[in-house]
Amino acid sequence: MSLIVSTEDEYEDLLGLWSDLESGLGLVLSHPDSVQEFPQRIDQYDRWMQDLLKYDTDVGLYLLFQLAINSPVGYSASHALVCAVLCHLISVDFVLPKNERDSLVCAALTMNIAMTALQDALATQHGRPNSEQQIAIRAHAAKGALMLSNMGVTDELWLETIQLHHKEDVPGQDLVKLTPPHRLAHILHVIDRYAAMISPRQSREGRSAAESAQSVIHGNPEQESAVGQSLVRIVGLCPPGTFVQLDDEEVAVVTRRSQSPNLPDVAIVINQHGDLIRPPSLHRTSSGSPVINSALVAATIQERINHHLVLQLGTQPA
Repeated sequence: MSLIVSTEDEYEDLLGLWSDLESGLGLVLSHPDSVQEFPQRIDQYDRWMQDLLKYDTDVGLYLLFQLAINSPVGYSASHALVCAVLCHLISVDFVLPKNERDSLVCAALTMNIAMTALQDALATQHGRPNSEQQIAIRAHAAKGALMLSNMGVTDELWLETIQLHHKEDVPGQDLVKLTPPHRLAHILHVIDRYAAMISPRQSREGRSAAESAQSVIHGNPEQESAVGQSLVRIVGLCPPGTFVQLDDEEVAVVTRRSQSPNLPDVAIVINQHGDLIRPPSLHRTSSGSPVINSALVAATIQERINHHLVLQLGTQPA
C-alpha cells in the first residue's frame, strides 16, 4: 500500500505514530522493571512497527532515517527501532523462518537494555568512553540477556542472539550453515554497526548511509558482506530520508527506493547556488540525468527542509 501525504496534518499524524512508537519503546527500555508482561509488550511494539511499515515502507524508512541522522536525543530507543526495522526487512530478504524473524526483531529492540542510560549518555558525550563505561559496554550483552530472562523472556533464541551479538568468533561459513543463534547474532551485529555509523554523536558526525553500507559490504568475514549486500538490496545505497548531491551540484533527499539500489527517486531541495527550491522538484534518477554523484552527511544540510512537501511529492508522477 502506498501512502499519499497530501496535507501537513497527515504528515504530522504519521510522524506522530512513529514518534509514539519510539517514545513508548524508550520508556520500556529505560524502566523495564516497571513493565508488566514485558515479553508481550515487546511483541506489541513489534506488531505496531510492522503495521506502520505495511502502511508505507518508504515513508516509514524516510521518517526513521531522518530521525536517526538528525538528532542524538533519545538515541537508544531510536537506534533500537532503526535496527528492528532493518532486521524485519532483512528477514524477508533472507527468507528466515517466522520464529527466527520474531526472535531477531525482539533482540534488536532489546539488545542494549542493560545500558540504555549509558547509550543515551554516550550519544551526547564528547570523547571516547572512559574505563568504567567500557566495562559496562563489554558486559551489556550477557547482562541484558539475564535481565530479560528475569523479566519473563523464555525465547532462548532471542536471549542467545543478544548474548552473541558482539562476539567476533563467528565460524567462517555461509550464513545458512550457521546455527540459528549465530546466524541471527551476526545479522544483528552488522545491522547494529550500520545503524550506529549513520547516527551522529557529539564527538563526531554520522557517516553517510552510502559510506556505512560500503563499510559493511566490504567487511570481513564473508557473512558480513552478505548482510551488507542484503541491506543495500532492501534499502538502497542511499535510503529514503538521506541526502545526496547530484552531478549538476543540486542537493536532493531520497524519497523512494527503485528496482536499482543506486537509482532511487529523489526530491531536489537545494539548487546549484545553495538556495532552497520551493516547492521541491521530484526526479527519478532511473530515468536519466541528473544522477547521484555522492551521498551527503545530514549535518552538511543547514537549510530547513519541508519534509511533508517532500513526502507529498514522493507519491506523485514525475
